[in-house]
Amino acid sequence: MKRAVLLLNMGGPSSISEVEMFLRNMFADKYILQTNSLMRKLIGNIIVAKRLNEAQENYRQIGGKSPLLDITNSLASKISEKLGVPAYPVMRYVPPFAKDVLPKLKEQGVEELLLFSMYPHYSSTTTKSSIEDIEDALKELNWQPKIKIVGRYYNDLEYIKIQANLIEQALNGESSEDKKLIISAHGLPLDIIKKGDPYEKEITVNFELIKAELAHRGVKFKEIELAYQSKVGNGTWLEPNLSDVLRNPTNLSVLIFPIAFTIDNSETIFELDIEHREIAEKIGYDWYKVAKCPNDSDEFREFIVNKIEKLS
Repeated sequence: MKRAVLLLNMGGPSSISEVEMFLRNMFADKYILQTNSLMRKLIGNIIVAKRLNEAQENYRQIGGKSPLLDITNSLASKISEKLGVPAYPVMRYVPPFAKDVLPKLKEQGVEELLLFSMYPHYSSTTTKSSIEDIEDALKELNWQPKIKIVGRYYNDLEYIKIQANLIEQALNGESSEDKKLIISAHGLPLDIIKKGDPYEKEITVNFELIKAELAHRGVKFKEIELAYQSKVGNGTWLEPNLSDVLRNPTNLSVLIFPIAFTIDNSETIFELDIEHREIAEKIGYDWYKVAKCPNDSDEFREFIVNKIEKLS
């Protein structure tokens, strides 16, 4: 049976000109703005008009684009080489879209799609949205290949070990005992959580498992705290907010670990390593570092390959 692997993610603009597309598609997503279609369009237009110039400037500060697609392409190549099966990124809000990738696979005679969510934690705003996007594109094509899905792995011990390795690598041999570890997750509005979205529970479990793995290794931080980033608007979001945590320091030596992302993007490179670093510098932190995501590392490649092989 001819198979293909699809790596599902929200994507990131590959140029300044793609920033508007990214924002418009994101705020047109019924799982991001959970209201009726007319209100979603109205609110989306207001948000895009308000945020576009600032967002474009943010991307200029990190080289004019998100690194997400380049890193994911590299990872896909490594997976394809290891599995002997083609692997492709499919992004939700910017190219390559499902509607662009899937027709080519149909033409190639692919019979089975192996979907790997690049989100470790399941949420309607991420995993569900991406999987439904694939399903909608398949309906448009009138194509019904077999589908198998890796939809979450926040509690997989091998993935926890990868996360702990990234934290240790960020320390780069320095002592952890005088430092605070802030594990930062992308935030969500509380309204979405109250509707039954499992994201917060899965983040909390992941957080506790990382703490347990670090303790098992004898890596002791003075303090470990979970916080949430990327709040938009005036609504009530998951707390504590990372910027508030940084502005009320209990320790001036801080390592930030982005728990919710597998690939570095504007939220890790700009938001955490530029915006939040500025907060830390103004307050007078003496040590501030942001750990990397798994990205296209060999160990993350091996993890994905093993999960996909178990689907077969």
